[in-house]
Amino acid sequence: MDVDIARIQVMASALKQQTEAPQDVARVFRLSAIRPSEIAPPAETCNAHVEARFIRNACDVLGDITFAARTGLQVTSASTLTAYISKYSRDLGQVMENTTRFHRFIDPALAFRMRISGNFASLEADWKDASFSRYHRRTEFLLFAAVARMRNLTATRLCPIEIRFQHPAGHHERAFNQVGGFPVVFNAEKLEIVLPLPALDTPVPTYDPRLREHLLEYGERLLAEHVEARQSLRSKIEGLITRSLPGSILRAEDAARELNMSPRTMARRLGAEGCSFREIVDDLRCDLAQTFLRDGMTLAETSFALGYADQAAFSTAFKRWTGQAPGGFRTRIDRQASK
Repeated sequence: MDVDIARIQVMASALKQQTEAPQDVARVFRLSAIRPSEIAPPAETCNAHVEARFIRNACDVLGDITFAARTGLQVTSASTLTAYISKYSRDLGQVMENTTRFHRFIDPALAFRMRISGNFASLEADWKDASFSRYHRRTEFLLFAAVARMRNLTATRLCPIEIRFQHPAGHHERAFNQVGGFPVVFNAEKLEIVLPLPALDTPVPTYDPRLREHLLEYGERLLAEHVEARQSLRSKIEGLITRSLPGSILRAEDAARELNMSPRTMARRLGAEGCSFREIVDDLRCDLAQTFLRDGMTLAETSFALGYADQAAFSTAFKRWTGQAPGGFRTRIDRQASK
């Protein structure tokens, strides 16, 4: 699954500005398995998982959990079809309608819908490919960047009522509130940007109805021709497992039932993709464990979130995955953050 190259270019530029150590920049590229030349012109797209790992690795190498969110707020423009339709829209309400309709051209893994209730409006996000929900820093970048784009399009200092994330942030919630200057909520039921209802009427200074109509017609033609990318079975299973958290891990037979296939068929198809259900569970647990610990969650909280019976079982698994005890991993992360 490919996405526009512009976002990773923004992150790379911000990374270089953030650190005076070229070796840190090189380390982020190395950890992300990508070379600087691969995101330089004339490149137009990059793999979405590579982008997600790059954003995560940049935050980890810098020791700054809010780096992705801060960089998202620096996004002022975009060159996608959706961005141009928004630029020539009448008001923020039309901008949000454009996003719900055409965002699949920007990021096929994420879908938006607009909801109006009482005195507020929200732009709700749903994972079309839930395997991306593990990348917390990328998710933060995307929603903070959406706020930045709203501000840029309306030429106002627009402030959401709240941004809500479904993932935890440990003890870092206050830091995100300071970055945004508005409430940022974690462990929420939905992933969304909540706005006061009158904000929808905020005009877009670059409004041009003729250009918008022309671009809308073009966008509708592209939608008619658009073929949704097929998710791998692994991605579907990762999504099911992620939704079963916190506190329990989906069993293989339950996953097969959710996917309307027998456990034997699921195992055979996973084998054709070069993996097994147990390997998917282990990989996801390992990845999320490190993310949760970096987010400041305690060992007990992380053990429970990942469905372990006790902390000792989690510690044994973590050492098997990483070669070190989770306590030592936390100490190293804390030491990096204090530098």
